[in-house]
Amino acid sequence: MHTVSLHGITAARQIVYNYIKPTPLRYYHELSDKFGFEAYIKHENHLPTRSFKVRGGINFMSNLSAAHKKSGVVTATRGNHGQSIAYAAAQFGVKATVVVPLGNNPEKNTAMQAFGAEVIEYGDDFDEARELCTSLQDEQGLYYIHPCMEPGLVNGVGTYSLEIFEELPNVDTIIVPIGGGSGICGAITVAKAINPKVNIIGVQAENAPAIYRSWKVGKRVETKTCDTIADGLATRVPFPLPFSIIKEGVHDIILVSEEALQEAILLALRYTHNLGEGAGVAALAAAVKISDRLKGQNVVMIMSGGNIDVNTLKKILMHS
Repeated sequence: MHTVSLHGITAARQIVYNYIKPTPLRYYHELSDKFGFEAYIKHENHLPTRSFKVRGGINFMSNLSAAHKKSGVVTATRGNHGQSIAYAAAQFGVKATVVVPLGNNPEKNTAMQAFGAEVIEYGDDFDEARELCTSLQDEQGLYYIHPCMEPGLVNGVGTYSLEIFEELPNVDTIIVPIGGGSGICGAITVAKAINPKVNIIGVQAENAPAIYRSWKVGKRVETKTCDTIADGLATRVPFPLPFSIIKEGVHDIILVSEEALQEAILLALRYTHNLGEGAGVAALAAAVKISDRLKGQNVVMIMSGGNIDVNTLKKILMHS
């Protein structure tokens, strides 16, 4: 699979559904009354790794060559992508090495190890962790799974967007968190093919706005830091494949503050009784910010993950 396409996403579904089931798309009356639009949440936090990324991991690993399955794989992550690769590798009997930045979410590290992956801590952030992967690829003959440049990953995660259009054909707007960009690239690809009138809105943290800034100027722009509680959004470097799709297909990108992300975690807990991580509730935070624009629409917010660590949750609850 060398391209991201509706055909690739449809084909991925036949593979992905051998391992997972479609996730719930739930309508919330109280949120609808609060926001003034018809509020739906796509619960990707209900998957085995509690994140949408596992869809991509399964699809990618299924299509990996026998030689690369035998030699093993390496990737870099802040957690959810790494869990997806660890989970998928376990299903196919592949050795997985995952590089995370120093001080990474310990609970995500433990989860990856529980799926059988070797976890190595290196660098100050995700982008520095990626640098070690090249060395390990050369030294150990591992296949490097770039977190953002593999069409098979994007086609896999795009399956959740197919589910949205099948269950809610009259959707008006889909709001998607943007870290590396695989989730929103899947949504853009499916919407363009099925109903180009659907608005695809991305969300980034104010403290990690690399893709937002790049989209604004039309070329890839790196940031010096990405210090946010939403570790799934904490990237400094936009990559060519996802940015090329986002640049041509996103209708808007909303920046949300750290305070808004913390409030959205509590909002999700109160109204949906789901515990979302920072990136997982970013769409909800954006919906609060632009609710006036969405009046009367059918709006789907992607709850992309539920892997919040206990210490972060304690801090948020203490200051609520």
